[in-house]
Amino acid sequence: MSGTSLFVRPRRSRRGAALTLVVASVLATGAATGSWHAGREGRSHGKPAAAPGSGSRTADREAVEGAAAQAMADGKSGAQAAADVVSRSGDRWSTIYTAGEFEDFQRQLDGDYVGVGLWLRQAAGGRIVVSRVRPDGPAARAGITTGDRLRAVGGRPSRGRPVTEVVARLRGDGGGSGGEGTPVALDLQRGARQWSVTLHRVRLRSDDVRTDRPAGAAGPTRIKVAAFTKGTGAQIRDAVRAAAPHAGLLLDLRGNTGGLVAEAVSAASAFLDGGLVATYDVHGSQRVLYADGGGDTRIPLVVLVDGGTMSAAEMLAGALQDRGRAVVVGTPTFGKGSVQMPSALPDGSVAELTVGHYRTPAGRAVDGRGITPDLAAGDGAVQRARTVLSGLGGGA
Repeated sequence: MSGTSLFVRPRRSRRGAALTLVVASVLATGAATGSWHAGREGRSHGKPAAAPGSGSRTADREAVEGAAAQAMADGKSGAQAAADVVSRSGDRWSTIYTAGEFEDFQRQLDGDYVGVGLWLRQAAGGRIVVSRVRPDGPAARAGITTGDRLRAVGGRPSRGRPVTEVVARLRGDGGGSGGEGTPVALDLQRGARQWSVTLHRVRLRSDDVRTDRPAGAAGPTRIKVAAFTKGTGAQIRDAVRAAAPHAGLLLDLRGNTGGLVAEAVSAASAFLDGGLVATYDVHGSQRVLYADGGGDTRIPLVVLVDGGTMSAAEMLAGALQDRGRAVVVGTPTFGKGSVQMPSALPDGSVAELTVGHYRTPAGRAVDGRGITPDLAAGDGAVQRARTVLSGLGGGA
């Protein structure tokens, strides 16, 4: 998704404030390097994410807004001044968007975007690397694969630049150079090979939920969720209803970039009969998130996680673990439990600043800690999960 960071837009729900928590989650290949979902030409915060367990700092809203206002009064860029304050604060999750970037981000949360079908991450030395390629997108058809280095976009070098900026170039944000059907030139490198290719941007729909059902009812259904965009919760509920009731379910959240928390809560509602999903605080005021009643509480369930499981996905995994609804298998998750909230700056740009943190139903803090699986498993995680599922009464 072509957006960035995590923001919270509180709103009323049936039992408390329902969050719209958007994760500008970093699609980390492990737990150490930051990246961002650039397949909808997604973005990162332009700086490496700290490893789980590191301290959390927050940018001061008044300082950010004051710097922007003063810069504009001096005839300078308010957005740049605000970004400088955020950078100095050490807040690795807060970020500044132009008005166009933020509007585009919101559109893509609806699952519709224009791009070339790439995800990017920032690697060591400031290199920009392809972390995922959409199978049916222009990039895949051009032979671009995971691990390729993106050296330049439109003739402008990418190394050392924020991923947000590189993504903006990919998408053609600003200057009227973007849009469906427009060309974008990429310079790439794979090992010693360097080459250039021109792709044409197309309109794509997100494919964040994929369901693999075995022939007949011999094995478990596997639901792979890449991110929580609009409609994801309903798709997961539909997949649960269609699953063979005694074969069990594998809910695969590995590499999940997070997204709309309202959708993650909706997904939790597919497996819970009401009750607490998470608590969170905004400027010290505690709020709660509840699942709806009527979910399937009987079908055996295993959740797969790894170091790329972030934010809203961690919240879901933690809720199902704490509530005793699922066995969590894999490696420790990334550890992004902070909450960001957007506010408009005088020049129309948007500051997305950290305002609080969320906790699992048992009161566990996620930020800097992540979710620890019940059973550790790396490369053989799927097979391990199937074995666990068979022990729970599901298919093997």
